[in-house]
Amino acid sequence: MKDVNGEESRIYRKRTDVAIRMLHEDEKDLLKDFLYEAIYIPEGVEPPPKDIIFQPELRLYYENFGTDPADNCIVAEDQGRVIGAVWTRIMNDYGHVDDETPSFAISLYKEYRGKGIGTKLMKEMLALLKEQGYGTASLAVQKANYAVKMYKNVGFKTVDENAEEYIMVCEL
Repeated sequence: MKDVNGEESRIYRKRTDVAIRMLHEDEKDLLKDFLYEAIYIPEGVEPPPKDIIFQPELRLYYENFGTDPADNCIVAEDQGRVIGAVWTRIMNDYGHVDDETPSFAISLYKEYRGKGIGTKLMKEMLALLKEQGYGTASLAVQKANYAVKMYKNVGFKTVDENAEEYIMVCEL
């Protein structure tokens, strides 16, 4: 199978039933589902409608994905079902720091969170970006999001912040 960049997909690591591999070309629509799953919803807050992902500031995470060299996506698969994804692109998103730094997006279905799968996905993507010659990667995260700790553990540092979010960068 081919990945989103037209190259043969390779499995990175398999542990128990969860495989970590590149997104296949015919799976790109999954990015819309995982983008919605990536929206941080604080405890007690009603989730936004699913069509929020069609807002211009969110469409840039998936529209024409695979057309730029920095467009990478690694997925976690459990018993044939994709259960999580981490993807990068150079885009003017919330975590944008410059035009040479890929921004991260990551999410897992709720029942797979807190099991170390996201950390594995992040580490694999950071290794891939380094292999591709990138010097840094960035992301934005809500200050209250439990994932802040994981991002720090894989090497991200806060470089800026606003009232609600941290802008974080990882040196590769």
